[in-house]
Amino acid sequence: MSEQPTDQAGTTRDATRDIADVAAVEVIVTAAVHLMSAAAVKCGLAEDGPQGAGADYLDLDEARKLITALAALVTASAPDIGNQHARSLRDGLRSLQLAFLEASPFPDAPGEGPGEKFTGPVR
Repeated sequence: MSEQPTDQAGTTRDATRDIADVAAVEVIVTAAVHLMSAAAVKCGLAEDGPQGAGADYLDLDEARKLITALAALVTASAPDIGNQHARSLRDGLRSLQLAFLEASPFPDAPGEGPGEKFTGPVR
């Protein structure tokens, strides 16, 4: 005998209700933290495993895309999420931009690095 299919409409309704209870600032910050985490890993900053294991995950092309998306999100949302949240996100973004610059064998010209069209040069 097979199981009865779950009530997808009920599941969708529950998920919608759960999302409706979350403040926009929390959704924005959560998205930014996910982008930051992924970019950090792609910049080779992963800390799991033996010494130097982060280099196993280095992918600067992917890191560039993630950092640029993060810069756009932080820049666009800063006026709406408040200074406390925006400042923390900007600090994290800047750290990632500098990590990218350090990891890159051929650094971009000032103002041409990932996300710098939104943030301005980081060096």
